[in-house]
Amino acid sequence: MSLTVPVPHWQAHHEPDACLPSSCSQPTELRLSGREINFLWWFIQGSIMDAEVRRALRRAWGFCPRHMAGWLLVEAAFRGHYLHGPAVLFDDLMGRAASANVDVGPMARRRLVHQLRAYQPCYLCGMGLSSSSHGYVPESRLEQGRNCQPWCDFMGETYAYWQPHVCGICAGSSAIARCRQHLCADLSKANVTGFTANRQLIQEIARHVHCYNQSFSWEHRGNDRVEDRAALVSAAGWCSGWQALLVLPLQGRK
Repeated sequence: MSLTVPVPHWQAHHEPDACLPSSCSQPTELRLSGREINFLWWFIQGSIMDAEVRRALRRAWGFCPRHMAGWLLVEAAFRGHYLHGPAVLFDDLMGRAASANVDVGPMARRRLVHQLRAYQPCYLCGMGLSSSSHGYVPESRLEQGRNCQPWCDFMGETYAYWQPHVCGICAGSSAIARCRQHLCADLSKANVTGFTANRQLIQEIARHVHCYNQSFSWEHRGNDRVEDRAALVSAAGWCSGWQALLVLPLQGRK
């Protein structure tokens, strides 16, 4: 099952991340180019553990919506449900979010926004990788890398646990849940409605994604639950926004 699906233009909001290149915040297509798939295939072989790469991903809070979805699609296409790389990254990022400063006082919201905003463009966008990038890739790798079925199955199987975490603004709904960018936007405008609930949401995602990451170690193998695996989807949506993830055709949805 290949995926070529346009991502709708979502309602524009002023966000702290708006200073980043538009390619990082306005995804137009999820279909990955051969060069993107080739890079992500190399990326999942272990470069995510490189110190410089991890530093860049921390400063950007992961990837742009399109490349976040693309990375997870490729990971699942080549790894199945063995999503250790994403588990490591999201355990790190959500741990940072959960421990962000929440002191009271007139500058508390500004300090929190400062900690949660992105200070670097998407790592892949910064390398010039896009849907129009050209480069040689073996046909078998291209076909496998564009197979979205494994990731869609993963999302469908865990749907009941990540669905309550979907950002209301990204989804155009009345839900009070917010992704990182829209939470920062609300706080920047002194809109604290639902802040306590969103703080608890962050803590919950961080706790479950940590359990999922631990399940890849020998002493904790097999201890992960559906809600722990679902936290991987929630973490991706919280860090990069839900726009691209929400257009994926879910299989096995419960």
